[in-house]
Amino acid sequence: MPGKTDAMAPRPDHGEESYKGSGKLIDRVAIITGGDSGIGRAVAIAFSREGADVLISYYDEDEDARETARLVEEAGRKAVVVPGDIKQEDHCEALVKKAMDTFGRLDILVNNAAHQATFDSIEDISAEEWDVTFRTNIHSMFYLSKAAIRNMQPGGAIVNTTSINATDPSPRLLAYATTKGAIANFTGGLAQLVADRGIRVNAVAPGPIWTPLIPSTMPQEKVENFGSSTPLGRAGQPAELAPAYVYLASDDSTYVTGEVLAVTGGRLML
Repeated sequence: MPGKTDAMAPRPDHGEESYKGSGKLIDRVAIITGGDSGIGRAVAIAFSREGADVLISYYDEDEDARETARLVEEAGRKAVVVPGDIKQEDHCEALVKKAMDTFGRLDILVNNAAHQATFDSIEDISAEEWDVTFRTNIHSMFYLSKAAIRNMQPGGAIVNTTSINATDPSPRLLAYATTKGAIANFTGGLAQLVADRGIRVNAVAPGPIWTPLIPSTMPQEKVENFGSSTPLGRAGQPAELAPAYVYLASDDSTYVTGEVLAVTGGRLML
């Protein structure tokens, strides 16, 4: 945990060859947590090809982070990589400060990093595991959003990553699913709290997406059939998530806030 991209077979598609930008985020600045791999890498690629500079926040996956930065720079935009633990409020404050010191502005925050682990019984979940999951998935979102909003101008956007688990929780992912429900609630509440500042807050709810988190945190039998239960009959690729984040970060969605956009392969969120 949390896994490496190069160890995956098949390798995920982050849009390296497919994503074509059209100038939706020209000269904007984004922080993306978990930007080293998976959905975060796909979003970094898309944002840079839409014209944004990117601060890539990650834990300790240095090789993956450098590759994401290379792809951002290949698109002609600036990339900054910052390792560290977003469970700590001072690190979250430092991420926002780094973006402001480097780029002079902050327009978009993507709260994407997450921790999950699989357990067959509630007795197997330690208090420490519960705490780590909440601190990674929801506490950090509060710390980062609070720091970002202080520095955002009207037109700023926050995009959170929730999950199909917010409304259809997997019992073996009890801690993770609980935080994803909290994220959906946090998104709706914060959107109303900051609407008068001209800042929008939305979320994307992925279904089963093929990222390093999956083979590194799930039993082998689950990995082999991952995504097969969706109506589309397969797992999604990170590249299939990126346009949703672009939409919610761009001026295409200026009348959208407090929304959860489901990208689930047909699994319903009602």
